[in-house]
Amino acid sequence: MKILATDLDRTLLPNGRWPADEGAIAMFNELTEKHDVLVVYVTGRSLALVEQAIREYAIRYPHVLISDVGTSIRKYTANAWQVYSGWDEHIKRTSPKWNAEAVRQAVSDINGMVEQEHIHCGPFKQSYFVEHNHHKALLKTVAERVKGHYDEAIIYSYDSQSGRGLLDFLPQSATKQTALEYLAQQYHVSYDDVVFCGDSGNDIQALTAGFCGVMVRNADEQLLANVKIALQQNPNLRIYHAKGDGKLSGYYTSGVIEGACYYGGLLSD
Repeated sequence: MKILATDLDRTLLPNGRWPADEGAIAMFNELTEKHDVLVVYVTGRSLALVEQAIREYAIRYPHVLISDVGTSIRKYTANAWQVYSGWDEHIKRTSPKWNAEAVRQAVSDINGMVEQEHIHCGPFKQSYFVEHNHHKALLKTVAERVKGHYDEAIIYSYDSQSGRGLLDFLPQSATKQTALEYLAQQYHVSYDDVVFCGDSGNDIQALTAGFCGVMVRNADEQLLANVKIALQQNPNLRIYHAKGDGKLSGYYTSGVIEGACYYGGLLSD
């Protein structure tokens, strides 16, 4: 393993309803500093909310941050964030029909969708809260209006903590999966040497892209169902589901450590 990439909320961060192992974050910080591994956070959070998580949970700074569901990439060097040059240009070049405002107008009158706060939207991201109980019909309407028109990716996930659905419209070339693929190419790292850890529906693409996948023990039902389908279609996918190894529970950070150890990237004491 040369790159250890992980989602934050309820994956690396113990902010769900399951019990967390005391000292797991400190162990993650120590092991990733000790071993020669590039740490990448891959999250739907904005930069400000990532900074908040680093302070609140005492997780280490990553070497690279893929934020806003893949639409932003930054390096962390010399105690400062640096925008990853070339990513915005790559998105514009590979998704030329993308237009966030056009997408916004196309779905503006659909009942059951509420646009998220300005901090969660941007030139490459339109995000909404969705009534989960009606999400299938809503997504059908969304697809009729948007699908195929804007070089877009439509990503739906369920927040088990709030009970709300989350809907993201992104350029098809700027998702968690494509950002991590781009990063692996930039660092000349084979997908076999990339471990990606996740817990929820918006992690399915990255988990099934050909990397070494890890689902933490508390992975939600939507992700489990989608992974089951993906494995039926392609049995060669590598996806490990953390279950607890006796010392660690497999939830959150512990599951990240367990999965990284499974693929041989970290050796915990």
